[in-house]
Amino acid sequence: MPKILLVEDNEMNRDMLTRRLTRHGFEVCCAPDGPTGVTMAESEKPALILMDIALGEMDGWEATTLIKGRASTAEIPIIALTAHALATDRAKSVEVGCADFDTKPVDLPRLLGKINACLGAQAA
Repeated sequence: MPKILLVEDNEMNRDMLTRRLTRHGFEVCCAPDGPTGVTMAESEKPALILMDIALGEMDGWEATTLIKGRASTAEIPIIALTAHALATDRAKSVEVGCADFDTKPVDLPRLLGKINACLGAQAA
């Protein structure tokens, strides 16, 4: 059962996505903010991180940059999640090291496809 770290500041979004991912066979751990997400990437060693972009004082791009900058967590694929579907957001996500990008509200079949593609690429 692959472990996913969900970095999301909205409690309702965390709860909903955790339940849906768990039903699809994933173990999910959650971080409510960027600094906690960076710490948990190190301690939990997830197979994949779902990173909200709008997180408050440390946004998802900064947290991703820190995670990708550490040798111990640099190889963890990160999928950026944001309510903003702008091309600039997608470009910024790629620039900081995200493996993929998805928009909110979450379309679960589409997100699962991206998660499985990232996990498959990681195993290859």
